[in-house]
Amino acid sequence: MTVTTGGLAMLSEMLSKLPPSERKIASYILENPQESITMTASELGKNSLTSSAAVIRLCKSLDLKGFQDLKLRIAGDLQKTGENGFRDIEPNESKFNIIEKMTSNSIQTIKETAELLSIDELSKAVEDLQKANNIHFFGVGASSIIAQDAQQKFLRINKNATAFSDIHMAATLVANCQENDVVFGISFSGKTFEVAKLLELANKQGAKTISLTKYGTSIVGDQAKIRLYTSATREPTFRSGATSSRIAQLHVIDILFMCVASQAYDETVTYLDETRDAINFLREKIKIKVKEQKD
Repeated sequence: MTVTTGGLAMLSEMLSKLPPSERKIASYILENPQESITMTASELGKNSLTSSAAVIRLCKSLDLKGFQDLKLRIAGDLQKTGENGFRDIEPNESKFNIIEKMTSNSIQTIKETAELLSIDELSKAVEDLQKANNIHFFGVGASSIIAQDAQQKFLRINKNATAFSDIHMAATLVANCQENDVVFGISFSGKTFEVAKLLELANKQGAKTISLTKYGTSIVGDQAKIRLYTSATREPTFRSGATSSRIAQLHVIDILFMCVASQAYDETVTYLDETRDAINFLREKIKIKVKEQKD
């Protein structure tokens, strides 16, 4: 099933970053979404006091296939009901309200991320990860936790994966990358200089490069051959734990992992069974050792 929503979120997130003519079109669509989806590119250009060429450029700026793709997504958005938006935690909030708000925020983040994932880019990423000799995940701060989670998942299905948070160690690995290696840069903001530079280095080595950032243009995304996006999440005040962004990033990693695993299902099940047996073996040995020490 093709995702056909997320158009309005794309326009809202990119509005301030667009060139003047494209910004005028985006503003017009956001103010008149229902009317806009019935227009041709020429009609939209005329009504927004721009041109049909500017409409096409806007779609390219949004990483969409064309105006029809944008209209389908906006039409899907207009059919949504009952979304409350992201809600912040108030002083002395009750435990019940915190549970309800955090759950609601996480659900909306996951839904918006699903809308912003390009099936074409996802397919390319899955293909590169399947064929990769080595996969190097890299993130700084909270994103380094996502990199470690990705490493753990792919190691379990016999993929040679790393997740160094140390920039020098990561650079050493990337400097020795080969054509079938993948360097996967993770940065919610897309502004993390170290991640952008590692992807740039990987490109020079001829490796495959994938980025995972919030939706929109960024220095990290600009360096990646394949760009994956999460919801911008419009996070509330309490962001110290990168709550919604972390959920969105983990969701994309889970999707990638499941897609790769599904393509080699029988082989994947075998690897997972073997790793599970290895862990159980260690647990039993530890239990025996502890019992011997007590005796």
